[in-house]
Amino acid sequence: MKTTRVFIHGLEGSSQGTKGLFFRDRYPDMIIEDFHGTIELRMNKLNRILPEKTSLIMVGSSYGGLMAAIFAFNNQQRIKRLILLAPALVLHEFEPYSQKRTNTPVVIYHGKGDDVVPLAPVHQIACRVFENLTFNVVDDDHFLSKTFKSIDWDKLLER
Repeated sequence: MKTTRVFIHGLEGSSQGTKGLFFRDRYPDMIIEDFHGTIELRMNKLNRILPEKTSLIMVGSSYGGLMAAIFAFNNQQRIKRLILLAPALVLHEFEPYSQKRTNTPVVIYHGKGDDVVPLAPVHQIACRVFENLTFNVVDDDHFLSKTFKSIDWDKLLER
């Protein structure tokens, strides 16, 4: 089964942002699209991009982490691993999933100095909904400016 790698940028990000360019350069097979509009529009586009894909490794940053988590709950059998970077799980869009649980392997990186998405409530939600969770609290900001490039992406995105 062929693994498909996907990166989903944040609310005001794009496929041309720092993370998107990093992944495009390092993993040319990775699906990296632009998402705009409401959560419904974004999720519809994500579903259109990935209709037949299985064994998905999804990387989601902030709002993209919210999107990846929602996609994973709705498509658990298709997900190999989630890597969430300061995921916006505190937003009301995640409310319908906040009482569910999944054993999908999830790795989260969240900065102690995140002033956009609060660390403590995300940690609490993640521990409740993700049964197979590795939660990394790092000395960094919301964008993981100091941490992002030092993450062992080859291991996390390993097929």
